[in-house]
Amino acid sequence: MKKKYIVPFILGLVFVSISSNAQTKVFKKEEFKQWAQTPPMGWNSWDCYGPTVEEHEVKANADYMAKNLKKFGWEYIVVDIRWFVENDKAGGYNQTDPRYVIDQYGRYLPAVNRFPSAKDEQGFKPLADYIHKQGLKFGIHIMRGIPKKAVEDKMPIKGANGITADQIYTTALQCEWLKDNYTILADKPGAQEYYDSIFELYASWGVDFIKIDDLSRPYHEGEINLIRNAIDKCGRKIVLSTSPGETPITAAPHVKEHANMWRMVDDVWDTWPHITHLMKVSEQWYPHIAPGTWPDCDMIPLGRISVRGERGEDRMTRLTKDEQYTLITFFNIFKSPLFFGGDLPSNDAFTLSLLTNNDVVKMHNESTDVKQLFQKDGKIAVTSKNPKDGSVYLALINISDTASENISVNLSDLGIYGNTAVLNMWTGEKSKVSSAAISAELKPHSSVLYQLKGKK
Repeated sequence: MKKKYIVPFILGLVFVSISSNAQTKVFKKEEFKQWAQTPPMGWNSWDCYGPTVEEHEVKANADYMAKNLKKFGWEYIVVDIRWFVENDKAGGYNQTDPRYVIDQYGRYLPAVNRFPSAKDEQGFKPLADYIHKQGLKFGIHIMRGIPKKAVEDKMPIKGANGITADQIYTTALQCEWLKDNYTILADKPGAQEYYDSIFELYASWGVDFIKIDDLSRPYHEGEINLIRNAIDKCGRKIVLSTSPGETPITAAPHVKEHANMWRMVDDVWDTWPHITHLMKVSEQWYPHIAPGTWPDCDMIPLGRISVRGERGEDRMTRLTKDEQYTLITFFNIFKSPLFFGGDLPSNDAFTLSLLTNNDVVKMHNESTDVKQLFQKDGKIAVTSKNPKDGSVYLALINISDTASENISVNLSDLGIYGNTAVLNMWTGEKSKVSSAAISAELKPHSSVLYQLKGKK
């Protein structure tokens, strides 16, 4: 028989008291887009700690970010999956005898043995306060749906007038790879109230960002509607990330009216095929890059990953330096949200340099009109513009496995004519181009990122 742990009834009274003092502002339709006018940037615990991260590790990464990255725009610290399980494991998930922490309204709570500041029914508020005091923002991960434990015990849904969890669930479309939750029937009385109740709780903790898993394949439009409504009613500006899987392009009109960012692919790990697959899938998403709503390339698998991860042994990224430059170049010029997956305090100087290049950060924040010029024969060219200073950005990438390639773009295709000043944004090297085209000879898996200024 599986052992489960339920916190006492008094916990609900404490949270009622906390939430009753929370802000009650209701946000207007699409106001959420104002909360992420530039692509969010932060750290996520998944790549290095899987479902096992502990409070001291979260704080260590927050301390590093505050000291080394905050001034470059990095601000979110996100606790990823299963923070409510006391006995999870590295290299997968403990689905045999998980010890959940959950309140009487069917809402998961942090495991105190992993997050000691959550004692005395404080939830994540003390940890969020610690992060906020450093000028950073706090985020969490959850799975869509309602806990199986809440259904099995017919737990009441807060604010739902006697409706219990077993009245709003279905076993259909349950997540295939993690069985903690059931699907919520979005049209059932009590379904909206359940999502309202968990976001009321998260707002009281001071959550600024939420990553919600298993929403994209298949695309769960009904639950996404419930989530959007709940965030807009909770009184706190919580940036929404839908994840993971290849969000179908047919869902683009809906997802960009409900989420701040959405995953285009499954998890991106430190292998070259993951990167080339991402670049291929991204082709269909360029028209949907816009302030407040961002197609998401996934976390950045650089630095020290899999300390206690879900995949592989403790290691520095397996990507070569050329491949690391290519990955970070693509993520930046595509204007993807940037969430570093490695253990920040373990960074070496090279890894840190990939995250703190002023010219690249400026491009990521200020550029517009992102588009792919071509992706063929192992060659990729992506461009964007900076409306503030008139710069044109150009990334050239050789995705071939064996051959060096000369990749060339006509300057007229970039709207530039005549003598052009060229800045190699990673090396700082400056040059001029007076010919009709700009080109680079690139080794397999390598890239170059230029800032161009010329006559329009």
